Amino acid sequence: MNQRGAAHPITSAGPLRKNVRVVTVGSFFRDHGAQLQLKLEGEAVGFHRKIREPTINRPGLALAGFYKYFAEKRVQVLGAAEQSYLDSLRPGDRKRRFRGLCAQRIPCIVLSRGAHLDPELLAAAQEKQIAVFRTPMVTMRFINAATIAMEVDFSPTVTEFGSMVDILGIGVLIRGESGIGKSECVLGLIERGYSLVADDVTRITSLEGRELMATAPEVTRYHMEVRGIGIINIASIFGVGSIRIEKRLDLVVTLKDWHTLQEVDRIGLDQEFYEVLKLQVPHITIPVRPGRDTARLVEVAAMDQKLKSIGRNSAVEFNAKLLNLMGTKNGDGTLEP
Repeated sequence: MNQRGAAHPITSAGPLRKNVRVVTVGSFFRDHGAQLQLKLEGEAVGFHRKIREPTINRPGLALAGFYKYFAEKRVQVLGAAEQSYLDSLRPGDRKRRFRGLCAQRIPCIVLSRGAHLDPELLAAAQEKQIAVFRTPMVTMRFINAATIAMEVDFSPTVTEFGSMVDILGIGVLIRGESGIGKSECVLGLIERGYSLVADDVTRITSLEGRELMATAPEVTRYHMEVRGIGIINIASIFGVGSIRIEKRLDLVVTLKDWHTLQEVDRIGLDQEFYEVLKLQVPHITIPVRPGRDTARLVEVAAMDQKLKSIGRNSAVEFNAKLLNLMGTKNGDGTLEP
């Protein structure tokens, strides 16, 4: 068993699977096109190109011929300033400057404010297999929205074998060996009015290295596998209030058979942690044996974690009360009345 106070190791429930997502122009357009109000200009070319940095670049200096420190890994947006500059050039210079931009390894070009690209320039981009989009959004609003959208795409993600539930606003990941009773525990929590986020397989994403967001794979979302019954649709059976698409991870609970534990923490003074994507998440181990209401125990653990999040630690408060009581003994060893 891991020493208390340190990060809990990944155990027999299965290793974490690291996912390294490749963001292409095609996936960017598919996932965020509606949100960013993107429309394709010309032919669908260059969708295979990779976006290698999760931010946006305005290529004003590049159009002027200065390519030192040019951010070619980013989506290029032509705002009102860049478009006005191109319009001010003579046709031959405009085409030459734009072809110079397209000669770089840029992923794609976006025109803001609903502008259309000059047919001659669009042909130059198509020749280099660079997709061109337009959006009615103003430049800075598009940059902000696209950057936020891509931060999620580029955030490190792992797959954890466990079920995720939302209990009173506390996101709880329930882990354990196969057959330990995770599904029965989650069903008990759903019956109490709490929400399912993911069953059995949970995708966890680190947002800016400060918090972890959990969700279910698209294929298994809203569904659970219950041995003896099969696959069930939680939303259809318990109602739409019984599901959540995503939730922040606040607590990890590991279910273990009572007989496999050499010792059981009965006080709770020493906090254990479970490491996910270099972030420490509070962790507890709950012994499982016949007759114990596991769902109720997980519910109480989530409530206790909610108290801890606002600075109330029951074990510490109880320990302080005992120490204070021990300090009020009389000289003969008896307690003061």
